[in-house]
Amino acid sequence: MDKYFEINEQGNNIRCKLYYKDKAAAKKAVIFCTGFAGHKDNNAAHTFAEKLLSKYKDVIVVVFNWPSHGDDVKKKLVLEDCSTYLELVIRDVKARFGAEQLYSYATSFGGYVVLRYISEHGNPFEKIALRCPAVNMHDVITGSIMRNDEYDRISKGKDVLVGFDRKIIVTRSFLEDLKENDITQRDYLEYADDILIIHGTKDEVVPFEAGKEFAENNVIEFISVQNADHRFQNPLHMSLANKQVMEFFGFH
Repeated sequence: MDKYFEINEQGNNIRCKLYYKDKAAAKKAVIFCTGFAGHKDNNAAHTFAEKLLSKYKDVIVVVFNWPSHGDDVKKKLVLEDCSTYLELVIRDVKARFGAEQLYSYATSFGGYVVLRYISEHGNPFEKIALRCPAVNMHDVITGSIMRNDEYDRISKGKDVLVGFDRKIIVTRSFLEDLKENDITQRDYLEYADDILIIHGTKDEVVPFEAGKEFAENNVIEFISVQNADHRFQNPLHMSLANKQVMEFFGFH
């Protein structure tokens, strides 16, 4: 089953989606963090939640909109707001559902935000699984997601709509913040045992080698999926990734 709920804290309105089998029995919660221009009705999150809940009733999955994503009310994307949203979701899931153990499954831009968050605030999660994390998010957005004319306009101080199926307003200050907060230059050895990275060898958005190098530099377990693209659109690739994540979380 699934239902929508909202978190209204500190002047923020975070729109979330809950997947559950038995809320009263839930002791574990997976916070699913979507990628750039994603939203709470994410298909990958839905697929993962269905697979997980078909086997376990003591787990819930929570998906939420990043600032200015989906039907979020914020007009412009600010990195600090992303960290705030994640912090508020973590707190709310603990309080609202009484979850004793938190896990994170994050993709692409969501992976970047989670990694930045734990380096600045510590790790609140038992385990973190990252699929195709945008560890080099500045290069990803300027080189893979944006067109040249969009980058030129932002460089001149103009706001630009950027994204895939859905578009997000990107500002020059957002790009500058990404450049200043290059997580590839941070040390994650302290958290390495609790992190798993899964990356497709045919990722067209986040280079496979970027994820592999980041994992090697931080001694993080790395699983490559042959011929998988960024979104893992092949159902077999997605099924394999979800199986690996569940096993890493201890959900056998």
